Amino acid sequence: MFRQLALGAASVAALALFAPVAQAADLPAYEPAPAVIAPAAFTWTGPYVGIQGGHSWGRASKARPDGWLIGGYLGYNYQVEGSPVVVGIETDINWADIDDKRGSPRGGTTKVSSDWNGATRARLGYAFDRFLVYGAAGVAYSDREIKRPGGKDSKTAVGWTVGGGVEYAATDNIAIRAEYRYNDYGKDKFSLGNSVKSSYTDQRAMVGVAYKFDSPF
Repeated sequence: MFRQLALGAASVAALALFAPVAQAADLPAYEPAPAVIAPAAFTWTGPYVGIQGGHSWGRASKARPDGWLIGGYLGYNYQVEGSPVVVGIETDINWADIDDKRGSPRGGTTKVSSDWNGATRARLGYAFDRFLVYGAAGVAYSDREIKRPGGKDSKTAVGWTVGGGVEYAATDNIAIRAEYRYNDYGKDKFSLGNSVKSSYTDQRAMVGVAYKFDSPF
């Protein structure tokens, strides 16, 4: 009888000792939650290529040529690491339909026109995340032609340009812009039966959309 009681007590003790261990073994293993990786911050750094269009209104000697233009641009931006400052360089070329016709003192009509223009500019901007406010300045070039009774001549005028605009990165790779420019092409000499000097300046408002490539660096 005593032996049976001892065996029973030993069995109860064994169950009390090993039951928690068995229950713990049956519990599912704890796995830590996967780490959340924050998306990389947007940067303006990288090359880009785009298309643009707009309207030009100018002032030449005794003429007010105006019209529209459409073309393309390409460039490269670099956003200083840890800073909103963006620097870059850009060049563009545009096909244009810009002209003005005036009566000539000799009779007939004098026509002042430009069929293409472009510029190479340095840019400096300040980024508000995906918004960029920028200024730009550089070298401007344009075709100029003057035609009147008794003669016609054309030149490639070279001058300077200054302007600014705003740009918005709608996605990591698509940026849209609106900008204003002032261009001064200086004064050129035209042979129209006699020698004529004519200056040319213009202002323009333009919009564009570009594809921004990921930075290679």
